[in-house]
Amino acid sequence: MQWFVVYMVSVAELITTLNKQSDIEFACLTNLNLYDSPQLERLATQAIAKRHLQILSSADSLTDTDPIQVSLCEDDYLGWLAAEDLDRLTIAEAPYRAIALTATEIDSRLPEMIAFVWSAMKQPNHYLWGGTVGPNYDCSGLVQTSFASVGIWLPRDAYQQEAFVQPVAIAALAPGDLVFFGSAERCTHVGIYLGQGYYIHSSGQDQGRNGIGIDLLSETGDVISQTYYRQLRGAGRVVTNYQCQNPK
Repeated sequence: MQWFVVYMVSVAELITTLNKQSDIEFACLTNLNLYDSPQLERLATQAIAKRHLQILSSADSLTDTDPIQVSLCEDDYLGWLAAEDLDRLTIAEAPYRAIALTATEIDSRLPEMIAFVWSAMKQPNHYLWGGTVGPNYDCSGLVQTSFASVGIWLPRDAYQQEAFVQPVAIAALAPGDLVFFGSAERCTHVGIYLGQGYYIHSSGQDQGRNGIGIDLLSETGDVISQTYYRQLRGAGRVVTNYQCQNPK
């Protein structure tokens, strides 16, 4: 895909563009951080270069300093972008459109996806809340990026991924399936099943390995494996890729 290299160097140019076409899509020229509030205090997610986004803030509310609300097109994820990062966007030549994949096509890509996550683990890394671009990931960020590396888009957060996949019994797990953890009320953690009872995931410092590691899906594993196993909610299989909803 080709991009028009139109740098958004000022809010004035952005306002002019949005007034002409409010649902226009922009492409990221570099990796970008998106935050979970206009205070820009906590990372929500990251957008790797060439991802698409739409600006949700109205043109008449934009200023040179105020954060801008955006939605990432590939997963409809909401976040806030710092105003100084506008010059790292360009107008996309064509809107993002997800390519429909069959379950068979997805299954054929899983070995390459697993190879990606193995490679990610070999790099020095630590757990990063909101991390998706590497080398530092959170749990669902690692899952989303690993699948995206082979052209399969999933929702962003663990609880969204749990709702998106096709449920599968633990006894029927196959490499590439997702395993979910948390409380009875909500999924809070996710990993990728590797086979032979093991899964790979990015876990935190307080309850985990502060980065990407492999754990045993059993009560007979080490302390960290046991801790997660006690929080096991279930598992699921990716049988389709996410279709964006185009919010504007």
